[in-house]
Amino acid sequence: MTDTVNRYDSAFLEALGPATALLSDPACAERWHSPSKLPKMSVGALACHLSRQVTLANKLLPQPTDLTALEGGADEHYARAAWVTSTSPDDPENERTTDDQLALAGVHKLLERLEQDAAVVREILTTGSATDLVGLPWQGWSLRRDAFLLTRMLEIVVHSDDLAVSLGLDTPQFPEAVFTPVSELILRLAVRRHGQSSVISTLTRRERRREISAF
Repeated sequence: MTDTVNRYDSAFLEALGPATALLSDPACAERWHSPSKLPKMSVGALACHLSRQVTLANKLLPQPTDLTALEGGADEHYARAAWVTSTSPDDPENERTTDDQLALAGVHKLLERLEQDAAVVREILTTGSATDLVGLPWQGWSLRRDAFLLTRMLEIVVHSDDLAVSLGLDTPQFPEAVFTPVSELILRLAVRRHGQSSVISTLTRRERRREISAF
C-alpha cells in the first residue's frame, strides 16, 4: 500500500502556507464577527472550519483504525457524505456548533492552535509515523492516507476561497502539487453529479452554461 499512499504527503504540507497566510491577514481579525459568504457562518467560524482541516490531520493521521477502508477513495467519500446531499444549511449534517464555539476564542487562539497543529502534522508526515489508513469515525469508514489528505486539501482550497471572498481579498494561489489533484477531483465530482455534457457546456460555451456544482 505504501507505494502510492504517501503521494500527497508533501502536497498537503505545501497547502498549509497559503491557508496560514490568509488566516493571518489582518482583515480576518478585523472582520471576525462579520457574516461570511456562507449561510449562517461568521468569518470567525469559517476561519475556524478552515483551520480545523489541519487539526483533523493532526488528530487522525497517527491513529490506527479498524474501520473498513472505503473503496473508491475521495470520490466515493464525497458521493456518500451526508452533507453533500443535504438541501439546507439547517440540516443536521451542516451543524456548525464546533466552529462557532472555536470562534468565541478569537483569531489569536486560532493562529496559536494552527501553528501547533501544523508543526505536529509536518513531523508526522516527514518521519513516517502516519498510518496508511485514516479512520473517519463520524462517517463510519476509513480512507487511505492519500485519499484522506486529498479530501483535506480540497477543503483547504475551497474554504480558502470562501474566506478570501468573505474578506474581499484575492484568493490564495496554491502550488500546482495541491491545486491540480484538487481541481481534478472537483471535476470528477461535477461530472458524476451532472454528466459530461453539462460540465463541458459550462466550461467551454458561455451560451450553454448551466448551474452546476460538484457538491
